[in-house]
Amino acid sequence: MNKASEKNKSGGLRGVEAGSTAICTCGHEGRGLDYRGYSIAELAARGSFAETAHLLLKGELPKESELADFHLRLHSLRGAPAAVCAALENIPAKAHPMDMMRTACSVLGTVEPESENAAERAKGQDALAERLLAFFPGALGYWHRFVCDGKGPESGFISGEKEESVAAQLLRLITGKEPPPEHIRAMDVSLTLYAEHEFNASTFTARVVAATLSDMYSAVCAAIGALRGPLHGGANEAAMALVEQFATPEEARKGVGEMLDRREKIMGFGHAVYTIEDPRNRIIKEIARELSQNHPRGHLFAVSEAVEEMMRERKNLFPNLDFYSAAAYHFMGVPTPLFTPLFVVSRMSGWGAHILEQRTDNKLIRPGARYTGPSSRSFVSISER
Repeated sequence: MNKASEKNKSGGLRGVEAGSTAICTCGHEGRGLDYRGYSIAELAARGSFAETAHLLLKGELPKESELADFHLRLHSLRGAPAAVCAALENIPAKAHPMDMMRTACSVLGTVEPESENAAERAKGQDALAERLLAFFPGALGYWHRFVCDGKGPESGFISGEKEESVAAQLLRLITGKEPPPEHIRAMDVSLTLYAEHEFNASTFTARVVAATLSDMYSAVCAAIGALRGPLHGGANEAAMALVEQFATPEEARKGVGEMLDRREKIMGFGHAVYTIEDPRNRIIKEIARELSQNHPRGHLFAVSEAVEEMMRERKNLFPNLDFYSAAAYHFMGVPTPLFTPLFVVSRMSGWGAHILEQRTDNKLIRPGARYTGPSSRSFVSISER
């Protein structure tokens, strides 16, 4: 057995280096997270999601003129063709929002397909990554408002104003109101925190598909499918469902204690990469704390802290980004079913960067497997079985 196989006895490719990347490093010494050498704490505190997306897709933080041009390009790419809008209008309100996101991406790929010609594809791939980054917020907002809320299309419904950030666009479309500055900043930081995370399940899925020389839409649809699974995305939705059960911290401690006694899984705690802490948690927790101050359901922050305390006491587990993101999104007025689609909006910047990187020096990804079936057997004719 080789060293990689020895490391992976527990399954899930844990501890196996499946490739190289210059985009992100996470989990060093159990806690760090850097995007192209910049710490997540600095990017969240001093930058914006637009700057972070530019960094991931282009390799460097933008200068002022580059950022202005990037904003304008993204704004010009926000619209959806009539065929895509029609498809969104026909997805029922009861559908899983992640299915809607996957379908929207797939339909766009049929209307605006990526070239099959290698030279043309290489020439247009940067623009396509930007197109998808700009497309998803409007697609999510359009379906939510038109189908789920029964609102008709409005002028500028998808595109918004030129000065409007992705965070502001999302909040306006989802809530139907002009968002306050503190909500815009909170959403912007959240998008930065979720933007990239090395070879996680959805990103690695995107790279596997890209490695076959398939189109970018297929790679992104596959990534959305991976993120739809509750072991990857959806933990923030589960966390919201949990904390909403309790009216007080005391109720939370009692209830979570009983759940742990029954060996039930509490989502939003621990991490496959981090062993000491999730560096994104302290940032989103502080945002949730601030947003709770004047919110009518602000008690949910104290409830969340009580759950965190119980998980540390009983399981020695720390909260990951998803846990306090739940309360933060709730305080911003985001419906719980849309939590994971927001993950798609943000992570498109990371997925795009990884697809482009995979294509730069591509090799088909085809790992081996440790066989555990029967040893060699002789075929027996059907009459003798």
